[in-house]
Amino acid sequence: MTRIVCKFGGSSVADAHQFRKVRGIIEQNSQRSIVVVSAPGKRVKTEAKITDLLYLCHDAAQVGANFDATFARIRERFVEIAQELAVTTSIGTELDRFYQELKAGVTRDFVASRGEYFNGILMAEYLAAEFVDPADFVGITSAGLVASETYDRLGKRLADVSKRYVMPGFYGRDQKGNIKTFSRGGSDISGAIAARAASAALYENWTDVSGLLMADPAIVENPRPMAEVTYREIRELSYMGASVFHDEAILPVREAKIPICIKNTNDPKHPGTRIVPELDPTEFKMTEIAGIAGKKGFSMICVEKSLMNKEVGFAYRLLGIMQAAKMNVEHCPSSIDGINVIVDGKSLGDRANEIVEEIRRVLQPDSVTIEDELALIAVVGEGMAHSVGIAARVFTSLRDANVNVGVINQGASELNIIIGVAPADFERAVRALYDAFVPR
Repeated sequence: MTRIVCKFGGSSVADAHQFRKVRGIIEQNSQRSIVVVSAPGKRVKTEAKITDLLYLCHDAAQVGANFDATFARIRERFVEIAQELAVTTSIGTELDRFYQELKAGVTRDFVASRGEYFNGILMAEYLAAEFVDPADFVGITSAGLVASETYDRLGKRLADVSKRYVMPGFYGRDQKGNIKTFSRGGSDISGAIAARAASAALYENWTDVSGLLMADPAIVENPRPMAEVTYREIRELSYMGASVFHDEAILPVREAKIPICIKNTNDPKHPGTRIVPELDPTEFKMTEIAGIAGKKGFSMICVEKSLMNKEVGFAYRLLGIMQAAKMNVEHCPSSIDGINVIVDGKSLGDRANEIVEEIRRVLQPDSVTIEDELALIAVVGEGMAHSVGIAARVFTSLRDANVNVGVINQGASELNIIIGVAPADFERAVRALYDAFVPR
């Protein structure tokens, strides 16, 4: 039997009303036999997410402060869902035990994982499905990656195609046996893990939007939706700020070539966006690009030295300094006598002077400066490699919008062009680039 894995995000499982929508979606197609759930999200914009409340409880418990009021809000959400759906599972007993665990002292990751855990218990009974605890099957390495043995172990647990399964997202266990969470939004990763483990034909990621858009609607008015996008394109766009799909969630399904479909729980008939290994050739006829994404908050360390190109190992030693400082390098554009290292501004923080002094000591450059405020924008598309004049359109549109370009970087695969601009120019630049490539 062909199987579909369905992951439902926080807004899709925020209350009993949303649970009913989930059941309708699952029962509409018998192939939807594996369900992965997030913790309950916001019911209204002003409401806190369950995961945020859990973090507050942990932080208070760590310093011996009273967290009863916050915990009561968590209890109320889960008990309300259970009562409205007439679920008989003793969620109250589970919550009581968890309260005592909090008081006794448990890890931050364990506490954060309980939102998904409790929601999974409720959803499993509501769907008459088997509950699968990822703590027993999903291994997470010290680097936050999926342990290789996970797929075989979880695949065996999900092997019976006649059954329906529910698995909480977001967490597993580390190599020491402790509960370990993925990065925030990591339930997308859990869904992808389940899809690969079960050799699913499709991974459906259900959220509160009807697929992906070619630009941020907060910046560009009514951006065009994407019908189809490749793994490579969505990885680039997610990494550069597109927030609908977790970029690390591509990796588990990419090797298995399992397509992903981003769907809207509140509008299930909408086709959404398909993420595929290769584009249908007709997609190139619409536009050469898949989308435009970007974010602020980068810093750039600029190192200049005459005849740098003649100095063997210069870049190697510079990157070694960044490695020793445990700084992740986002981009590294260079010229004959200069090299720039772009990093996350928050991670640089108050260590900037220390790193600059180390660069001066080791490399003896002519100058080292830091540009603290930088926004990066990526123009991404498989079709760019097949189209003449892409760069010209990028820079002409920015010139016409009176945007100065501080950084230019293009990947060797010709999948993207990344430009750096001042934060004040960021939104104007995104709109100009969108209008240059997408007909209105």
